[in-house]
Amino acid sequence: MTLTGRTSEVTDAHDPSRRPGTGRAVAVLGLAVLAVAIPSFGPSAALHGTGEAAAPGTGGVALLRTVLFAALCVPLGELFAGRRARSVPGAPPSAPRSWAPCAAAAGFLAALGLASVVATGNLVPHSLSEIDVGGLYATRDGQVALLEVNAFLIAGLCARSGRPALQLWPLSAVVVAEALRAHPATEHGPLVGAGLTVVHLTCAALWAGGLLHVLRTLRRWGPGEPGAALLGLYARVAAWLLAAVSATGVWSSLRRMPPGTVMDQLTDTAYGRTLLAKVLLVVVVAALALWARTRLRRASDPLTACAPARVEVVALGLVVVVSGLLTALPLPIRW
Repeated sequence: MTLTGRTSEVTDAHDPSRRPGTGRAVAVLGLAVLAVAIPSFGPSAALHGTGEAAAPGTGGVALLRTVLFAALCVPLGELFAGRRARSVPGAPPSAPRSWAPCAAAAGFLAALGLASVVATGNLVPHSLSEIDVGGLYATRDGQVALLEVNAFLIAGLCARSGRPALQLWPLSAVVVAEALRAHPATEHGPLVGAGLTVVHLTCAALWAGGLLHVLRTLRRWGPGEPGAALLGLYARVAAWLLAAVSATGVWSSLRRMPPGTVMDQLTDTAYGRTLLAKVLLVVVVAALALWARTRLRRASDPLTACAPARVEVVALGLVVVVSGLLTALPLPIRW
């Protein structure tokens, strides 16, 4: 195995005319701006010309839901990829610093914000006096919101304990709560829809969060065979995760948009337009994953697969943002 890619990185790092750290900072800042802008301004663009009315505070709800989804991806990805890393023969003992406590804190605040919206009758509260905390216990949506708040709080405590793997249980509770929230009892076949959402959300979180943690681990380990082995282990599982995300996503969409109306609703409804944007992003992510897998198998230095993998993780971040927007828009019409 050659170290050409690593040597190039070292050369660039010592070249004063090139500032890789500045480039990464600009990229992260740009992604953060997009993460805020798409949920905040996306509803008006998606609803334009559809004749649909958005609920009050749709942009804020979409932003909070985006943060909640990201807070799920990070710790689940760490647990998933961390276990793969420990199974690599000859792997260095060092591991990247856990982001799970920060993710749990962000998820707790996002869930608290969403619970406050539910507590005011799905309206944006303008003062603490408008929030009926006791009323949360009286409705199904309120109980689900409280479950998410408590689950993230417990996940944060587990992340800081000596047994961070215990996070899996409260995080699983958040996944189930999101599935129940997305499929109320009045929906046709709510249990089927909730089951599809559980699989879809779990696989998506493992895919996005797992790739992020793998790249952070490779950066910590440096060049060498253990890094290439870890990337290969992740790639094999990621192919199945992509298949599960695609299958459950298509099935869920067809349950909400009957086959005969899909083409019309993809362009004439806010939900359909946002779903189409998400599908296109997933296609881009799949192409990047295939590119990385090809490099991993055929390149003289398998770690050159990190380049498309880094772009892939950014694209997955945008998928999470669009998913947050999708949950805040009016559901498609069943003609």
